[in-house]
Amino acid sequence: MKTIVAAVDFSNATLGVLEMAGSLAKAYGAQLHLLHVIEQEPTYTAYGFTPDEYPVLHEFQEEAKRRAARKLEDLLASVAGDFPGASVHLVEDSPLHGILDYVKQSNADLVVLGSHGHGVVASLLLGSVAEGMVRKAVVPTLIIPAPAPA
Repeated sequence: MKTIVAAVDFSNATLGVLEMAGSLAKAYGAQLHLLHVIEQEPTYTAYGFTPDEYPVLHEFQEEAKRRAARKLEDLLASVAGDFPGASVHLVEDSPLHGILDYVKQSNADLVVLGSHGHGVVASLLLGSVAEGMVRKAVVPTLIIPAPAPA
């Protein structure tokens, strides 16, 4: 095992994902990649609008990318002592497709991501990245449950 991708969403599941991915990377001497996927900027071209007509959407997207990049760098700093070769990657896509594409691109051997434990109705309406990864996984995928609310 050479490359482990820790897909993080900055939720309460992130700490467990980092701990497990870090433990496995240490045990196997693998490279650790911290990945966050941010939704793509919405477009309204189907409705006849251009991005220039809604510049605030672009500004919002750019701010979201800046904040995500800062959070990734903070996570990297928290593991840098144990994993000097760790790297961060910010991808714009749908979460599921972004993770799947990055896994292929990086030749990852394992993906670790969190699950929020939404109910059946929420998963049906919103979808589940964890469930999608299990169904479409091209490499072993480890799902870490989010801690139960106190």
